[in-house]
Amino acid sequence: MAGKGRPGVEPLVEKRELFIRLITAGASNSAACRAVGVNRRTGTRWRYGRSVPDAAGGLLHYPPVLSSRGAAASAVISARYLSEADRIVIGDLHRAGWSSRAIAVQVRRSPSTVSRELARNSGPDGRYGAGHAQRLAHARRRRPRARRVDADEVLRAFVQSCMDRRFSPEQISHALRVQFPGEPARQLVPESVYQALYATNPVLQRTLRTRRWRRRRRPHRRPDARRADRFPTPMVMIEQRPAQVADRVQVGNWEGDLIMGPGNRSAIGTLVERSTRAVMLVHLPAGRTAIAVRDALIAVFSALPLGLRRSLTWDQGKELSAHADLTRTIGLPVFFCDPHSPWQRGSNENMNGLLRDYFPKGTDLAGHSAAHLAEVAAELNNRPRKTLDWASPAQLIAPHLTSSPPPLPLMTHTVVLQR
Repeated sequence: MAGKGRPGVEPLVEKRELFIRLITAGASNSAACRAVGVNRRTGTRWRYGRSVPDAAGGLLHYPPVLSSRGAAASAVISARYLSEADRIVIGDLHRAGWSSRAIAVQVRRSPSTVSRELARNSGPDGRYGAGHAQRLAHARRRRPRARRVDADEVLRAFVQSCMDRRFSPEQISHALRVQFPGEPARQLVPESVYQALYATNPVLQRTLRTRRWRRRRRPHRRPDARRADRFPTPMVMIEQRPAQVADRVQVGNWEGDLIMGPGNRSAIGTLVERSTRAVMLVHLPAGRTAIAVRDALIAVFSALPLGLRRSLTWDQGKELSAHADLTRTIGLPVFFCDPHSPWQRGSNENMNGLLRDYFPKGTDLAGHSAAHLAEVAAELNNRPRKTLDWASPAQLIAPHLTSSPPPLPLMTHTVVLQR
């Protein structure tokens, strides 16, 4: 019975080190977990850390075993110093029983360098692990320096004001070049803004007006393909769309979609003009049925000049099964994307992500009035965009608006988008 039921401490240590080596070599999280033989959630916890509730009702954060983004921890600073690859070899050979002198021959180092490495960077239990040793060495190399945002009150106030207007780090970087043209010390690259925001003790404040920032940075993941229902009635597919629509050379071609509330019980319609990136939000007080969406879209597009209602591109959601009524009633051609192809409506997908700053996932969208939707869209339309050479959608679409029919509602601050 000796040892029965006890946790496998020794195998876990070995698995962690093998996991670190696989990730360092470029393996994905899932592939590394399969090779090591651990659950994917365990690998994710090792890689990014975890947070658990504490007794006081707060969150206790455990740091990651490995950060795949920590280039500073794994990069070769100089050939004079041991690299992470060297430490992996040292760890493997040391566990195999090799002497320091024999290991030194393999890593082409002095025997004293290897023996000193084993003495300085072994764990409390006397075992030497490459990942643990690399983190200790990296911590000793650090030279803390105050960030510009921390030391410069003027710079910090301007960056905070941009954050309160929900600017992205890239937009903040451009705004700094415009605000301080002759002061390079007050100009930051987007990565500097990210690091200041995700610092251990950040001076930038996350208020109700800022974007929805994660508690810690996470890598971009490939989105899971969503299942789309095909219509029983014929659809005009996206490959039949005119070339000028795909080239974004003509104003008046829109991409559309819905953002959903909890349980898909509430929704807001989103429309993005492909050339100017202007956005309109469609109020859906009657729900997201095909009839409700059809009537709301007819009301919105009927208020636009003919030159601003040339086409609409949608996914294959059932909410637009009455698309023939749009074409017949207001002369708006509707084109449908291929299944599992959200990138064919890239501008709209990007806008839906930005809208989640205002309408977080899991919140009831039925409680937002048409006037509030108008205010949100007006703020987005007056935000400078890099893809527009830092012009705003409002500036670009304004020349295409006429007084009769009424101008695009969301270009003003008094917007009503309801049936």
